Amino acid sequence: MSSLPALLVAAGASPSPSPSPSQSVTPAVPTLQDAQESATNAASWVEQNWSTWLAMGLRILLIVIVAVALRAAVRRAITQLIDRMGRTAQAVDGTALGGLLVNAERRRQRSAAIGSVLRSVASFLILGTAALMVLSTFEINLAPLLASAGVAGVAIGFGARNLVTDFLSGVFMILEDQYGVGDVIDAGVATGEVIEVGLRVTKLRGDSGEIWYVRNGEVKRIGNLSQGWATAGVDVTVRASEDLDRVKATLDEVARKMSREEPWNELLWGQVEVLGLDSVLIDSMVVRVSAKTMPGKSVTVERELRWRIKRAFDAASIRIVGGATAVEDAEDTPDPTATVAAPSVYSNADSPQSAAASPIVTQRPAPPAK
Repeated sequence: MSSLPALLVAAGASPSPSPSPSQSVTPAVPTLQDAQESATNAASWVEQNWSTWLAMGLRILLIVIVAVALRAAVRRAITQLIDRMGRTAQAVDGTALGGLLVNAERRRQRSAAIGSVLRSVASFLILGTAALMVLSTFEINLAPLLASAGVAGVAIGFGARNLVTDFLSGVFMILEDQYGVGDVIDAGVATGEVIEVGLRVTKLRGDSGEIWYVRNGEVKRIGNLSQGWATAGVDVTVRASEDLDRVKATLDEVARKMSREEPWNELLWGQVEVLGLDSVLIDSMVVRVSAKTMPGKSVTVERELRWRIKRAFDAASIRIVGGATAVEDAEDTPDPTATVAAPSVYSNADSPQSAAASPIVTQRPAPPAK
């Protein structure tokens, strides 16, 4: 049996040496001709696409310039509109309508809040549209992106509908100037002084110092006690036998002195008026006193009015009574025991009168013994 090298020699093929395990293959080194061909191809590709790149770059630059210019113009227009609103409000400060409006600082804060919201919305819309146009320049299909954004918006709208409601309610509260920081409001669920107004939550400071966090979407009605003016009303109950002219003259004197003294002349926005009899009962009558005051100062004026009226009535010997039915003086009230009869002697079982009036008990004779 012949070996494999002998067969190869017989076939006319020389045996090739088997590579040794330690022999490695040397990588092919690119020649100068290969580098020249690569450079030629790259230059040809750049020459074919440079016009497309230039057009895309110019289009993106144009979109950015237009967006920035439009955003600046819109923000400037909003600022001018807010300034015009402020000047219009300042023009009525010295008129009768100006007394019903809030002060200049309050109007400035409201205008600043409205301008901030409008500028943020305008910037979001303009820059968002510019970003979508830039993406479309790179030939990116925006249909799936917009569809996904629409589905996500619907999901968020259903899942966070309370949040959306609170946000929209907060925006309209600021735009309509329903209340502001420093106002005392009755929000239905809580009452107190407003210490912070947000787009989602309003913070109130209660009478006892507690802080209420009221969601704007939960507020169904708002009673603002700090806008315009307030009314202080005091009901004075006197005896029906009092002279009405003397009562009215005393109240007018109290009102005249209070209107001239500090600081009540600043808190009172009108004369203290005696409106007349509010009700007449059998043994009492109620006189109504009212005054227009600075917003939020009605309770303070009412307390001072009661203090002064009580002192004036004591000096004029006019008796103030209370309750639905007046209580008469102690000296005019008869003794309730005067019409009550003295206790009867018959109420005592051991008295001779009770023994004489008791029935006589007869004793039966004992039966004879057998």
